[in-house]
Formats: sequence, C-alpha cells, structure tokens
Amino acid sequence: MSYCSYIETLVGDRKELNKNYHDKHYGFPIHNDNELFGRLILEINQAGLSWETILKKEQSFRKAYNNFDIKKIAGYTKTDRQRLLADTGIIRNKLKINAAIENAKTILALQKEYGSFEKWLEHHHPRTKDEWVKLFKKTFLFTGGEIVNEFLMSIGYLREAHSENCPVHKEILKQNPMWTRNKI
Repeated sequence: MSYCSYIETLVGDRKELNKNYHDKHYGFPIHNDNELFGRLILEINQAGLSWETILKKEQSFRKAYNNFDIKKIAGYTKTDRQRLLADTGIIRNKLKINAAIENAKTILALQKEYGSFEKWLEHHHPRTKDEWVKLFKKTFLFTGGEIVNEFLMSIGYLREAHSENCPVHKEILKQNPMWTRNKI
C-alpha cells in the first residue's frame, strides 16, 4: 500500500498521530454542522503553528468549546472569552477565540437561511480555491487562503487531500459523490 508521501516520512508517535487523522478524517465528508464548525475552529487555530500541535490539543479544544456546539459558542460571554484565554490546553490567542465566537454567530444565521452550515457549503459548491477564499473572507473572521484551503480539503470539498495512489483517496471516492461529479 502506498500512502501519501508525508505520512511515509514520519516515525513513532508522530506517525501514529498523523496517520490516524490522515486515514480516518482528512478529506472525508462531514455531515454534522458542529463537527464542520469544529474543523473550522481547528484550522483557524492552526494558523502559524503545525497541524500536529492542533491534533495533540484536539480533545482540549473540544472540552473548552463545548464539543463545538455552535449555539453554545455563539452565546459565549466576556467570562467565556476570559476562560478560553486562560485555558492552557488550547491556543490562547484573542483573535482566534473571538473568531470562533463570531463565526458561530454567523453560522447560526447561515443555518437559518440555508437550513445548515453544510447546505450553505453545498449551495456554493463547486468553486475554485480562489472563489472559496473570497467567499470565506467575506463571510467569516480569520479565514485566509491557507485556512480556507485546508478546511475545504479536510472536509472533502477540494480533491487534493490525498495523492491518487493513496488507499485513503480511493475510500473517499466511494464516500464522496462530489469528487466523482466535480474535478475542483
């Protein structure tokens, strides 16, 4: 079996951590709005850091952000912001914390208009990477090109998540009809 070259270069605990994400999560479609939002929070927090750092802190993020419950996060108060800034288990960046809270409010509005965050994404699919980046920057806080690109690849909206000879790529093709309909 030939995996994506990045995974093949890792060893030990690093390989196990990254391979689990690679094999079971990266590029697979997500149909739960809270999980989609959670992935966006993680991608935003990865900015300037390694993805491995975020993977190691994922459970702490889940705990700190009420398991990525959009409604709860949208209702966070100044006290919640202070709690997050003091939480050593997550990335304590005021801009990233504020983005999570404000983006939760935005997603609530999108859910009201489109029925779900997932349906909002589907409504705009397919787009080029540049079109997605422009849309995300207009809609959400703290969403630059790399964050949007990685978010969309990680949830199966862009095909570049895995090399074509990777067995995970073949599994995603079975689960993601968008990939067979669109080459974007």
